[in-house]
Amino acid sequence: MQLLRQLLDGTSAVRRGGGWCWGLVFFVAGLLPSPLRAQTLGEVSGTLLDQATRQPLPFANVLLLRVSDSALVANTQTAENGTFALTNLALGRYLVRAEALGYRSIRRPATMDATTPVVRLGEWGMVAAAVQLGGVVVQGEKAALVNELGKIVLNVDKDLNSAGGTAADVLQKVPSVAVDENGQVSLRGNPGVTLYLDGKPAPPNLRLDQLPASRLETIEVITNPGAQYSAQGTGGIINLVQKKPTQDGWNGDALVTMGTRDKYTASLNLNRKVGNINFFGGVDGSDNLFRGSSSLQQVATVDGSTTRTDQTGRSTRDQTAIGGRLGVGYAPSDQQRLSLTAQYYKQDNQTAQDFTTRLTDGLAPTIDLQNQNSQVENLYNARVSGDYRRTWAAYPGRVLTASATYLLDGGTVTTQQRVLDGPARYSRNARQQLLDVTIQMPSAQVDYVHPLDDKRGWAAGVKTDLMVTPGSADYSVQPTTGAEFIRQEAGSFRYKYRQLIPQAYGSYQHKSGAWEYQGGLRAEYTGLQAQVLPTGSARQRILNVFPSATVARTLPHDQRLQFSYARRLNRPNFLQIIALPIYLDARNYVVGNPDLRPEYVHVAELGHQVAWQTTTLSTTLFGRFASQSIQSLRTIDTLATRLSGQPDFITRTSYANFGNTASYGLEVSLTQTIAPWWKLTANGSYYRNQVASFSGEGTRANFTGTAYVLNTFNPTKTLAVQLSGNYRAPLVVPQGRLLEVYGVDVALRQRLFRDRAALTLRVSDVFNTRRQYTQLAADGLAADLRTKYETRVGYLGFTWFLGNNKPASTIENQPKGDTGGFGG
Repeated sequence: MQLLRQLLDGTSAVRRGGGWCWGLVFFVAGLLPSPLRAQTLGEVSGTLLDQATRQPLPFANVLLLRVSDSALVANTQTAENGTFALTNLALGRYLVRAEALGYRSIRRPATMDATTPVVRLGEWGMVAAAVQLGGVVVQGEKAALVNELGKIVLNVDKDLNSAGGTAADVLQKVPSVAVDENGQVSLRGNPGVTLYLDGKPAPPNLRLDQLPASRLETIEVITNPGAQYSAQGTGGIINLVQKKPTQDGWNGDALVTMGTRDKYTASLNLNRKVGNINFFGGVDGSDNLFRGSSSLQQVATVDGSTTRTDQTGRSTRDQTAIGGRLGVGYAPSDQQRLSLTAQYYKQDNQTAQDFTTRLTDGLAPTIDLQNQNSQVENLYNARVSGDYRRTWAAYPGRVLTASATYLLDGGTVTTQQRVLDGPARYSRNARQQLLDVTIQMPSAQVDYVHPLDDKRGWAAGVKTDLMVTPGSADYSVQPTTGAEFIRQEAGSFRYKYRQLIPQAYGSYQHKSGAWEYQGGLRAEYTGLQAQVLPTGSARQRILNVFPSATVARTLPHDQRLQFSYARRLNRPNFLQIIALPIYLDARNYVVGNPDLRPEYVHVAELGHQVAWQTTTLSTTLFGRFASQSIQSLRTIDTLATRLSGQPDFITRTSYANFGNTASYGLEVSLTQTIAPWWKLTANGSYYRNQVASFSGEGTRANFTGTAYVLNTFNPTKTLAVQLSGNYRAPLVVPQGRLLEVYGVDVALRQRLFRDRAALTLRVSDVFNTRRQYTQLAADGLAADLRTKYETRVGYLGFTWFLGNNKPASTIENQPKGDTGGFGG
């Protein structure tokens, strides 16, 4: 009660964190007993869940049929948390029927009389539907790509024959999503996407192009998150949900994949459920060798002198990884669930680059150099997390969840540069930079959902994220070939970084007939300290409030219309803030900006979805308007160029807040069954992308877009063939533009041994067209970078299914080629 009095008295602590305090007031008030209401009419309520995963089923249809004549008396749709309620019903005997796409419809009797006018069905599990195809019964499954309004779900677990694919490969089919050569994801041209792993912040060094798809069950893309989600991420949220099977007995799958030119992947996933205890885990490993080529042309003007640099070369990248995950889930009752998960993953990547550099300085003789760069990455991440979920059978929709996570992430990155051949004045001494990073990220959160009745409800939650990372960057020189590297004090740094983000939110939801309304407010405080020795420090203290709102209407003939708005932000990561130079090679480096601040964005969406027979069509109008935008800038470091005494130049890449950015346009997604043996999935976007020009010319803008088409054919009962293609149009950036990227993939999968196994054959980038092409122009600097990675790869994979696991009846999410290789 003392805490409650302080909240109501308006102390300084309350004034500093008003958003979370009021959320806590609502939370406490909701736990107090409410007066009983007289029941004059009947009521039926419950919660629909996926029986296998125990995840809520939103937007499912619930119908109430009279037993005497099967007449439809009432109907409704489940909310996002799977709850439903039918109220103001005449007493009598009924059947409650639930229907959801891809699931078996289920029925339950419900009898309401004067003594029991309220029927609580509790949690109600639905299983995948069984359908008849060509005289053979096969098990129905969720669609691989489910496009809900404001949320896209990729069901990776239904595509068990990923055969060496990665999370980046899977995301290529999402409307408006692009994945670049470094595994960086952007949504609608915006790279400010926040990654989650099992609903919690992902490790900072997580790369989607190195995360095996076989480890994942689903990928959720939330384009405009509400108040219950962290405000971080101006491009939305991508949640990677790892496999956590819950079937009774022993179940699992084992996968082995081989790719052309030295590419190997293997994984094993298992679970054992006995009674109300479920043990689950998995191990996976990979060893992939990729090859690539690149060319870089730069023209710079320093002190009136123009210098041109031409680099061409080839590279190899050997990626090895091994990891394991172990967890246990315990359900002491139908209303309570606990889980504990621990995992550890290790990655070792080795990149070797051999290239020729030609320097042209005015009328001076041309200089040719033979260069060699290498990079060795030894990375690891470990995570321990615990989760608790509490529901109440007597109060459908009331949910309390709590979780705590500890993440340890880090490793070393060693970069070396050598000049193997060239004029004597170019140093033959090898240079080395060793980055040593350790990141600790503990976090905890509590969320509570409290329905007031069948039409109204509120929710509140609190969360705290902490990040602590000490590290170093040591610069060394090798005097002679084969000698020990000698650390140089000049050019070596130590750093410390600490960031604390306490957060709280409250939201209110109301349903009236065909209309639904939801409003929320989230408060987040950011406190960070950064210090780089011996150069300087940075400090930030920022309190922000983020409103959000959603209005939706259900229309006749299976249609839904929805408008949503949210204010969000993009905090710079610690490497963008600390002034720590990281050398890509002897002529190019990246350094953070201690004065960098978060960028803020207003996001609005208007979506419409309609389904008829075998067709589903979704359209979304969207707009994103950002201020204080974080931009990456490449310039000439004139001081370092003069001090180098060489006839070339040194470029510096850093970050700055300047100007406003905007993107607005249309997304369309279509799923169509053309014939019993042919299914088409197509999605695309067309939008205007506008960025501020760093050259002072106002803004740069262009119309751009993405397209993806997937054809799945089933010529026989056990054979599936997939043909897909994607396209990303040119995109402007503050200092230039990225040219188009496109390609075609083909795959087939044969189910074997009465669905106990599957054999997959795939060829990615059939016509070998996927390549990266970047054009940049800044004050006194022009650059043209062309990169071609090994994208045309053939894969052969074999999967053996254990227990109740079965191969999917469609091909999705097959592997693609490399997304890393030669650069710079």
